[in-house]
Amino acid sequence: MPKLTFAMNVTVDGYIAARGDDLGWSGGEGPDSSPGDELFQWWSDRVAATGLSLYGRKLWEEMSSHWPTADEQPGATPAVIEFARRWRDMPKVVFSSTIDQVGWNTRLVTGDAVTEITRLKAADAGPMDVGGATLAGAAMRAGLIDEYVLVTHPVLVGGGTPFFAALDSWVNLRLVETRTFPGGVVLTRYETR
Repeated sequence: MPKLTFAMNVTVDGYIAARGDDLGWSGGEGPDSSPGDELFQWWSDRVAATGLSLYGRKLWEEMSSHWPTADEQPGATPAVIEFARRWRDMPKVVFSSTIDQVGWNTRLVTGDAVTEITRLKAADAGPMDVGGATLAGAAMRAGLIDEYVLVTHPVLVGGGTPFFAALDSWVNLRLVETRTFPGGVVLTRYETR
């Protein structure tokens, strides 16, 4: 059965987006807040290794508003060009009842997310990532997430969209990797026990 991973940039106080869906802290301005080339390459390599990416509507809208044509923008770096290509080529599923169209190697699911994620795991679509707080929260509560990857940025935002959903019971984790990136960004990867 393929592994389902929830991997996101997160603040030290546990948010994947600040109030107002602000993501500026994850790649903001100035030398100390930029995610840096090494971290960007890590995310790009992760996309290349993903067999299927599962998106909630909000994250899908954020990603699809930029990456399909990012490689065509003036000044696009080789790393951006590579990520844009990898993102377009990666198979994706978007879970939403409010949009009616998706593109770029993507399928839309309007039905129950937990049922479909369970089916996809059984179908062995290869390594899968889930993104977006609401979708990942449903998968967490259903016990479908096998691995959590927190890419923690050294910033406190005081509120917003939390990485972890409210759970009915504890989930025991085992630390399997830590890595430090420039700028004080720390990756921690946990498997569920």
